[in-house]
Amino acid sequence: MRQTERMEHMTESEWRAFVSHGTRTAKVAVVREDGSPHVTPVWFVLDGDDLVFNTGASTVKGRALRRDPRLALCVEDDEPPFSFVTILGAVELTDDVEAMLPVATAIGARYMGAERGEEFGRRNAVPGEILVRVKIGKVIAERDLAD
Repeated sequence: MRQTERMEHMTESEWRAFVSHGTRTAKVAVVREDGSPHVTPVWFVLDGDDLVFNTGASTVKGRALRRDPRLALCVEDDEPPFSFVTILGAVELTDDVEAMLPVATAIGARYMGAERGEEFGRRNAVPGEILVRVKIGKVIAERDLAD
């Protein structure tokens, strides 16, 4: 049996728990203006039906998403038996600092601890940053790849 035949699909509640576990980052893929790929890790949280993160408006990622709102991202567990979730979607962007602050604070709390959430939220919800709200389209969620 090939490895891909042994993979087990995650349910929606399983993949949501998986991507929200601990401090796993998402690796976000966008397309540069010249058509070449660009991948970067981001801190994120799930917010209802959306996945949200912030980035600099002038970064490669920020410019690419303003030009083309489609992206792909992957969250993975690099420990055996290995699992991953890939999400494809389109984004809505805002540079509204007040709208960005609660999300940036939640992200800061997830990755830096509750006691530092507000500090990181205020550091990241500033002019020049954008809030990226991923409207989740397709999800590929596989677990126990090496089981």
